[in-house]
Amino acid sequence: MRSQTPLPHDIALQLPLPEWLLILILIVSFLVHILFVNLMVGGSLVTLWYQIKGLKVKEYDVLANEMAKTITVNKSLAVVMGIAPLLTINTLYTIYFYTANSLTGLMWIAIIPLVTIAFLLTYLHKYTWTILENNKGLHISILATACLIFLFIPLIFLTNINLMLFPEQWGTIRGFMSALTLPNVFPRYLHFIFASLAITGLFIFWYFGRKNYGFDQKFQVISLYSVRKGAYAMVLAVSAMQFLIGPVVLLTLPSKGLGWNLILVIIAGATLALPAMYWIFKAITGKPDHIGKNFGKIAVFLSITVVFMVSGRHIYRSNALAPHQKLMAAKTKEFLSASEQAGKNVPAEEAVPSKSSGNGSKGSVLFAKNCAVCHHLENKLVGPPVTEMISIYKDNPQALISWIKKPGRKRMEGPPMPTPANLSDEDRNELAKFILSNNN
Repeated sequence: MRSQTPLPHDIALQLPLPEWLLILILIVSFLVHILFVNLMVGGSLVTLWYQIKGLKVKEYDVLANEMAKTITVNKSLAVVMGIAPLLTINTLYTIYFYTANSLTGLMWIAIIPLVTIAFLLTYLHKYTWTILENNKGLHISILATACLIFLFIPLIFLTNINLMLFPEQWGTIRGFMSALTLPNVFPRYLHFIFASLAITGLFIFWYFGRKNYGFDQKFQVISLYSVRKGAYAMVLAVSAMQFLIGPVVLLTLPSKGLGWNLILVIIAGATLALPAMYWIFKAITGKPDHIGKNFGKIAVFLSITVVFMVSGRHIYRSNALAPHQKLMAAKTKEFLSASEQAGKNVPAEEAVPSKSSGNGSKGSVLFAKNCAVCHHLENKLVGPPVTEMISIYKDNPQALISWIKKPGRKRMEGPPMPTPANLSDEDRNELAKFILSNNN
């Protein structure tokens, strides 16, 4: 694994909380976040479907309007509730999370404008219902565009989270499209879409069936029973699809993360979903006035199933990354030891290269201020020593100047060199001149 996988050293900082507590916060906060994400995505799709049906049956357009009012609320809650899991996964898996983000580059950054556009479209759709009453094609297209964006954003997230699990593939990834080819992305994505529709179906069943909602006063053509039956039918259908896609999700996961702990959690979660599906089937095929009889039990059993599935996701991530984390911990220990030893062995007067030809020059001052933390005259610190720079650039000072202006990474065992943005062209020339002057 060491020969095939990039092994950067970790950030040598203690966790702000015990690891078990951070894991608990991650699981719980993600459950809350994903609930509202599911309602946002599934609610948008169902609203679009209702509005299209409303072109023939007017009351479905009214039903769509009622659903549209919930989308903007759920999307706001999805964003707010996403902060905690985002910060927690950053803390627990810093190197993995940021590496995945950097490898997908512009597409990851594009989430911000995409989310902004989608949110504005949902507000535009909601507040132009009356204005565009006679232009339903345009009104529906606004929501359809928002739906497409809502469907694409989770694909970006899933691709990045999936990429975290494959450090051995980091060297082969060339952007978002390349990361999409990794196993498990699309099966997990389909599973997410089905989950969104299932949760939305339960929400519709509850939302329109509330006693204080007064469904019969607002609708005369559409019956509450038909809406609730349709919602249950959707839950049953997409849950059955999840049962079919579930084994595909497991089979496309690399075996490195599979273990009995994961298998048992997944089986337990799936088993708990079976009674809920049976009760839904009985409600659909039973008497209309009994359709809401087991709703509480259905919601509880499916909620527990979701808890098991989210926990299984974390278990797989822990299993898959454990070998790499062990190697990275050894790398970090080795780096810290070497850095400490180098600091002890360097005489104070040699902390900054100080050949007589460059002593006191502008270049030496710039080196001390910008470079000496990572580079020494003869010893390797974070970056290579000055003697190595001289061996590479002694006959090509312009190449050294270009590297200082726009550095990167030449060695996988160390971090990329940051860009010293505060330097002017004259500063870079003086710095290069000083570095190469030590070849005396």
